[in-house]
Amino acid sequence: MSQAGRDLTVEERRAHALGRACFEQGDDAQARRWLEQLRETRPGFADVHYMLGILAEREGDLGTATRSLEEALRINPRYVEARLALVTVLERQGEFELARDVAARGGAEASPGPADATTRGKLANLQAALGDAYRDAGHLRDAVDAYRKALALCPQFHDIRLRLGLALREAGLPAQALREFRAILETSPEAHAARIQLGVTCYSLGRADEALAEWQRVLARDPAREDARRYLRMVQGARSG
Repeated sequence: MSQAGRDLTVEERRAHALGRACFEQGDDAQARRWLEQLRETRPGFADVHYMLGILAEREGDLGTATRSLEEALRINPRYVEARLALVTVLERQGEFELARDVAARGGAEASPGPADATTRGKLANLQAALGDAYRDAGHLRDAVDAYRKALALCPQFHDIRLRLGLALREAGLPAQALREFRAILETSPEAHAARIQLGVTCYSLGRADEALAEWQRVLARDPAREDARRYLRMVQGARSG
């Protein structure tokens, strides 16, 4: 809470505690009751607006959700959870450019330093979520840009680097995709998903022998990887046929 609970009455403390407890337990009706009661007397609590925004989103009332989350961020521009939620709500409304602006402002507001690992992680996931939305909508260059911004914050997040590689390949940039998959494998050689996609990308470039070798390496370490086995069968079958 932005006001840190100063000068709260007993009833206000109770409303906040019960509202949060009901929110976390999924009792939306009771959560809304307590949180709206508290908002009447304490409109400056960012987390109250955040929770009310999430409740509105759950009901599909995206307009109310947007307004509540915007208010939470007006009160506390560094409220990363509220920013991430607002980006998600805007994406659901097809407001991709606005969502990108909100996400970009998050990086400027937070200005994370070396000690802000948690904040950097949250901001990286926010950018990655925006990248996912762009990729789903077919805006691949924007997706690539968002993933790269995420990795600038947390270069060790291999799941985001994997998605960057996939977006690059889908955008017709397989050579760049190869670099991302190999970057993952340099530090995490057991990252089988990256190795499988490395093989797929090699195959797309006409380098079938390299692709087969990568999938065989995966199966040697993890025989249960059906995706690697499927790709292997497909390429070997095409060759024998």
